[in-house]
Amino acid sequence: MKSKENIVFLGMMGSGKTSIGFLVSKKLKIKFFDIDYLIEKELKMTISEIFETKGEKFFRDFEEKITLKILKKKQIIIALGGGAFLNKKIRTEILNNHVSIWLKLDIKTLIKRIRNSSRRPIAVKSTNEELIDLIKNRNHIYSKALYKINCSNLKKYEIVNKVLNKL
Repeated sequence: MKSKENIVFLGMMGSGKTSIGFLVSKKLKIKFFDIDYLIEKELKMTISEIFETKGEKFFRDFEEKITLKILKKKQIIIALGGGAFLNKKIRTEILNNHVSIWLKLDIKTLIKRIRNSSRRPIAVKSTNEELIDLIKNRNHIYSKALYKINCSNLKKYEIVNKVLNKL
């Protein structure tokens, strides 16, 4: 890994970005940052509360500001929120200057993980058909990542090993 590069995990909500990012950071002994956690800490509200009281646009604007700030750090691991990579400024910065890893899961597993989670404001109000469309549309953008790891039917340690092998 070049000194200027960070490792950035992206993918759908529920794909394991936070848990895998954290485990990889422990293996590599480098700092880990979870963007959703940083947003919640900074605003002293959950993501759901932010969506509910301030709206998605406010959240996305704040997410962009925090993400671009964290990306200026060196040699760290970052877990993006599920929608962050859709932002052109964030995506361009990551693709040009960092190592991006898409944690890809099959649609059935994702829906099972996110279906009734109150922590995921977009998912909780969506039908299965809407979630399938969302996943398909986002997968098109996520596919621009430098690396894709198919995580379906793998245990966490197997995913971590696949990530380390890519690096």
